[in-house]
Amino acid sequence: MTSPGDSLAGGESRWSGSQVKAVWRRLIRSKTALLGFVIVVIYILLAVFGPFLVRHDPFLQNLSLSYSPPSSTHFFGCDEYGRDIFSRILHGARVSLYIQVGAVALSLAIGLILGALGGYFGGILDEVLMRVIDILLAFPGMLLSLAIVAILGPSLNNLIIATGINSIPGFARITRGSVISVRENDYVTAARTIGETHFSIILRYVLPNAISPIIVQTTMRMATVLLTAAGLGFLGLGVQPPSPEWGTMLSAARVYLRSAPFVAIFPGVAIMIVVLGFNFLGDGLQDALNPRLKG
Repeated sequence: MTSPGDSLAGGESRWSGSQVKAVWRRLIRSKTALLGFVIVVIYILLAVFGPFLVRHDPFLQNLSLSYSPPSSTHFFGCDEYGRDIFSRILHGARVSLYIQVGAVALSLAIGLILGALGGYFGGILDEVLMRVIDILLAFPGMLLSLAIVAILGPSLNNLIIATGINSIPGFARITRGSVISVRENDYVTAARTIGETHFSIILRYVLPNAISPIIVQTTMRMATVLLTAAGLGFLGLGVQPPSPEWGTMLSAARVYLRSAPFVAIFPGVAIMIVVLGFNFLGDGLQDALNPRLKG
């Protein structure tokens, strides 16, 4: 017979060192997942250290260099104000990463709380919380973010709030489903039997064993947030000029597509590559964390 202590130990050992290594081995077996991992790591490194390595000030204007094509001095050319596009893309990577991390952290924190409470306790609390989530889901994601930014005003912090609120329903739904699937396991029942508080049970036994789909959702949501932020920037409701945000750069470059297409091509390619990287990594994590789904 299994004692309550044995059940609790089994519940807490969900993420042992050997299991993490097994997940890593399954992840790197996939070429697309490995490619996504490399892209994401390079993106983060460029966002953190890239601005210290560039030779040109991304805000310095020199009208004599307007629309200069790519060269050995200006790798990606210059924009309509003569600013170095390569420097602005590297600085824009930091802005985009800040938006992604801020928005995903906000939505993850709120969604995790709502989903965990609803999934664990059920009943009236679950019904109320899920109906609130349904109301948010009734709005198209981009439209909801656009409405929030229009109300709060275009700025970096308001963009994070808007994209973060837009992402809450996804995290709440994923967390609720995962919590429901583990809340009746033996280690959770054993924890209740020995008198642990609900708060302790959720933190120590439920969430650690329901974390796999949340990790995947977090990775995939990083890509969605980047696209949403770039879309709002393109519409003029995101980060405001002269800040070098990729969507804002695309918006300014759209009128020069024929005369100087490189002004739009490079920020557009940067968005595409980073979004692909997070999507590839998310797909690989889903297979690595839940290998039975792949079969």
